[in-house]
Amino acid sequence: MIFEENKPFVLEALGNGNFDYMESASEVFETEFFRHIKAKTILDKLSATYPTPRKKEEVPVWFYVASNLSMRLHGVHSFNGFPMLVRSGGMLNAFGPEAGRKVVHPDTGDVTIVCEGFNNKNQYDRETPCDQDFLRKMAKDTDAGALMKWFCDDVVRVFRKHRSFDKEGIFIGDGSYLFVPDNPNYEGSVKLLFDEHNHPVSSRQYKEMTDNQKVHCQWRRCYKMVTLLHTNRSLDFFIFVAVKVVSGKDHECPVLYELVKQFVEVVGKGVMKRLILDRGFLDGKAISVCKEDYGIDILIPIRRNMDIYKDAMALFGLPETDWVPLKESEEEVKKPARPRPKAIEKREKKRQEKLRELEEEKPPLPPKKVLVKKEAAVIGGFRSWSSCTVPLSVVANREHYADGHEETWLLIDTKEVQDPRKAAQDYHIRIATEERYRQIKCFIDLTNFTSRAFSMVVNQVVFIMLAYNLLQLYLLRKGRKELNKKTLPRIRQQLLPSDSHVIVYYKNYYALFKPFEIVGFVVTLHEEARNKIAQKCRRIRRELDGVMRNPRPP
Repeated sequence: MIFEENKPFVLEALGNGNFDYMESASEVFETEFFRHIKAKTILDKLSATYPTPRKKEEVPVWFYVASNLSMRLHGVHSFNGFPMLVRSGGMLNAFGPEAGRKVVHPDTGDVTIVCEGFNNKNQYDRETPCDQDFLRKMAKDTDAGALMKWFCDDVVRVFRKHRSFDKEGIFIGDGSYLFVPDNPNYEGSVKLLFDEHNHPVSSRQYKEMTDNQKVHCQWRRCYKMVTLLHTNRSLDFFIFVAVKVVSGKDHECPVLYELVKQFVEVVGKGVMKRLILDRGFLDGKAISVCKEDYGIDILIPIRRNMDIYKDAMALFGLPETDWVPLKESEEEVKKPARPRPKAIEKREKKRQEKLRELEEEKPPLPPKKVLVKKEAAVIGGFRSWSSCTVPLSVVANREHYADGHEETWLLIDTKEVQDPRKAAQDYHIRIATEERYRQIKCFIDLTNFTSRAFSMVVNQVVFIMLAYNLLQLYLLRKGRKELNKKTLPRIRQQLLPSDSHVIVYYKNYYALFKPFEIVGFVVTLHEEARNKIAQKCRRIRRELDGVMRNPRPP
C-alpha cells in the first residue's frame, strides 16, 4: 500500500466533506524518504530479490527491508529499539493509516501506535506491525555470504536501472579494519597487533621497532572490510557498490579484484572506467586484466622496493625531464547570502586581527616542514613490471621544502597520461574519500555491533551502506546534494526539524496541510460539508477509543 501526494484532489474531496483519515506528522523527512523509494519501486525491487531464509512469508519482505533501513537511518542497531523507533519515527506515515494509527492507551493514557499487523497470531493488540524478535531472527538467519552477494549483485542492478552511475565512471577501492571488543565469540574475527596509527604490525616489523614504538602497539580483535565506492569529480555523492567482510588476517587485494569482476559481470563494461587504489592493491596480473578485459584504467601509487620505481627515478633524475608546477587548490570563499550587519562585521574584523596576532606568536615551523613548492612529471611506456603486461605511465610528484630537501612519490597509470597534473588531481579524489569512511565509522556506528554472530555483523554493515546509498540518491534527486557531504546526524539536524503537518488521506492519496491552513479551510466550507466532516471525525474518534480491546499490560 502506497499513498501518492495529490493536494488538489484531496482538497476537492475535503470541500465536499469527504476524507478517509487524518493525523499529525512531524517526522516529514523520513516519511518522504520512504515515499520516494516506494513510489520509485526501489523498495519493491530490493525486496523481490532479498535472500530470505523463510519459506513461509509471515511478514512481507518489503516491510523487513524498510524496518531495517529505518533503524540504520536513526542510528539504532539493536532490534530491541524497534518499537520505540516505530512510535517516534515517520516510517509508518509513508504507508498510510492501515499500517499504524496513533491511539491513547486505555490504562496509562500514553499515546501509542496500534497496528493491524500481517497475521492474527497476537493475543494482545499490536503496537508495532511486526515483533522486533522477528526482525532479529530474520537478520540472524539470513546467510552472510548470500546477503553480501545480494548487495553486490541485485542492489547494484537496481541502482543501474535508476541511472545512479556517473558517466565519468570514477570508483574508489578501499580496505579497512572493523574493530570489535576482545571477545572470541565474534565469529570469524581474529586478534592482530596494531601500531598507534591502527596499522597492522608483522613480527619482523615489531622486532625492528624501538622500545618507545613497541609501547604504543596493542592487540586488537577485528574483521576486514573491502569496498568499492562510486563518486564523481565534484564529490556530489558517495555510493557503495560492493562490500565484503572477511577475517582480519585475509589480504584485501584478491578480494577487491573479485568485487571488480563481479561488478563488471552485473552491470557490463563501460560503467567503471577509472579505478583509484592505494598501494595495498598492487597486483600486476590483476591490473592487466582490468585494463585488457574490462577496459578499466587503474591509478595507484607504487612501492620504493619495486624495479619500476628504481627505473623511473633514474629517468626522472635526467635534466631533460619536464617538470610542471602544481598549484594548491584555492578554497572557495563562501559569500554571505545577505549583507552582514555592521556590528557583526566589526566583531569579525576584531576576531581576524586577534587570530593574526596569535599566529605571529606561534614559534615558526622548522624548515624541514615548510613546503615551498610542488611539481610533477610523467614518463610513459614503462614495461619494467614483469607481472603487468600493459604499458604504464609513471607520474612523479615532487615536493620541495625550505631546508632544501625533496620528497618524491610515484603513481602508475594504465591510461596514457599527457598532463601529470591531471593524474595528481584524480588521486586526490581517493584521499578526499578517506573522510567519508571516517564519518561512516565514527558517526553512523558502523562497528557498534550488538551481536557476535557473523550474519548479524554483515547485516549491520550491509544495511548501513544500503541506507546510506539510498539517502544519498534521495538528497541528490531532491536537489540537496550539498548535504551529501555531511554526516548523518548533521543531515537529520538539517531535515528533521520540519514544520508540523496534518496529513489528510483519501482514496490512496494524501495532502499535507499546516494546522492553521486546514482549520481555515474547514471553517469556510458550506454547512453540509462541515457536518459531514464533523460526523466522520466523531466516528473515527469512537473507533480509535475502542480499538485497543486487549492492550499489553504497562
